[in-house]
Formats: sequence, C-alpha cells, structure tokens
Amino acid sequence: MNINTQPTLGNDDLQLIPLQESDFEALYETASDEKIWEQHPNKDRWKRDVFQLFFEGAIKSGGAFKIIDKKTGAIAGSTRFYDYNPSDNTILIGYTFYATCYWGKGLNPVVKHLMLDYIFQYVDSVYFHVGASNVRSQIAITRLGARKVREEDVAYYGEATRHNFVYQITKEEYTGKQATDKA
Repeated sequence: MNINTQPTLGNDDLQLIPLQESDFEALYETASDEKIWEQHPNKDRWKRDVFQLFFEGAIKSGGAFKIIDKKTGAIAGSTRFYDYNPSDNTILIGYTFYATCYWGKGLNPVVKHLMLDYIFQYVDSVYFHVGASNVRSQIAITRLGARKVREEDVAYYGEATRHNFVYQITKEEYTGKQATDKA
C-alpha cells in the first residue's frame, strides 16, 4: 500500500502543511526559543547548526509538516510521520515541537488527532518516541490513549543516540476525536 505521509491536514484553526526546504528560516525562527527544547532529548536544538541537522532529517523523512495557525499565519511548530513499516503496518509520529505561546492551549491534541484520524485509514498501529526525560510529552501522549510499551535508544539524524520511551496506540484502541475541536 502506498501511503501519502505528507498530506495537507487541517481544521478551522490550523493547518499541517508538508515541510519544504524553503521553510527553514521561518521554522527556525519558531524553534530558536531555548525553552522549547528544555525537556527534549537534544536540548541544543535551539542553536542554528543543531536545528539545521534536525531540519535536514525532517526533510529526508518525507513526512514532516509545519503547523500553521490559520488565524495569524504564524508557524506554531512542526511534527512528522516517519518509519512506516509495511510488514507490521505501523508508523511513528514524533519530532513534535510547538512555540511556547501555544503551550497549554490544546494545540497538541488537535494536531495529533488530525494525524491519527488520517493515518488510521492506512495503518493498524502508531508508535511515538518520547524522550525519557520529557515528562510534558509523556503526559500529553497518554492523554491521547497511547500506552508505554517499551524503552529504547533512538539514533537521531545527525545527533547523538538518546534514551526514549515508546508509546503505542492501535486502530482498535483509538477512540478518535473530531479534529475540528478548537486548538
């Protein structure tokens, strides 16, 4: 099955648009806030050279998005689909970050539901890598119904390997939620 891992997704408030190489400067402007990366596995991603590697990995993944606030036109963050495995019909969602002005506003569940509503048309299970020290993201992912299934070291593109928790949600477990909910 051929899955489009970079569709345009959205609702009244936000849009997930396939990330392009020309988006680097605008996305880096959002990502250059040191606070965003405090709990992420690589705390230096706010630095231009480190973010450049992150961005290159995003482009090469073939599943990365910029998240646009439709009311302001601002880039709210980024996320991606990656590592589709046709043999067990799974995919990963991750590498997500948001500008701090969107924290606590309900953006993450809306983004994840847009992605899950779409991808569960094609796969049976979705995994999420979450940094072992990223408590904020661990809480957020369990609120979506994902459960921790293991721990593993993840080799990040151009970065050091980091310890992650792996969460999973299956198509059967996913209760869904209208992605039209307000962000």
